Amino acid sequence: MEAELVEADIVLPMQLSFKKIQSYEKYPKGQARGRWKHLKQILQAENFQDYPPEEPNYMNIESPPSNQPCKRICDITGYEAPYVDPRTNLRYANTNVFKTVRSLSTEQVHQYLSIRNAAVVLK
Repeated sequence: MEAELVEADIVLPMQLSFKKIQSYEKYPKGQARGRWKHLKQILQAENFQDYPPEEPNYMNIESPPSNQPCKRICDITGYEAPYVDPRTNLRYANTNVFKTVRSLSTEQVHQYLSIRNAAVVLK
């Protein structure tokens, strides 16, 4: 029985299904260069001067304003802020930030509001 196992040829696949394929194996060095172009190369090859001005191209991409309301961002952390402090009018994300907001001086609150272009006179 052992002789049969020694003589048997074990065939293993070249790539095992559970192994991740590295990018250098998937795309050899010379192969990837021909597929992708940088935006600068596309603009040079496009000859956008020959197109009519109303036809969209890479140089005049325009879109209408978004219909979605803009997200409210916490003035301190930058996370999405569902709450607003009624005293200082600063937006905050959680209770820890609220404690920080309440400990700020009026000058610091004015600075945060001016960054957001929401300068309000506080009493």
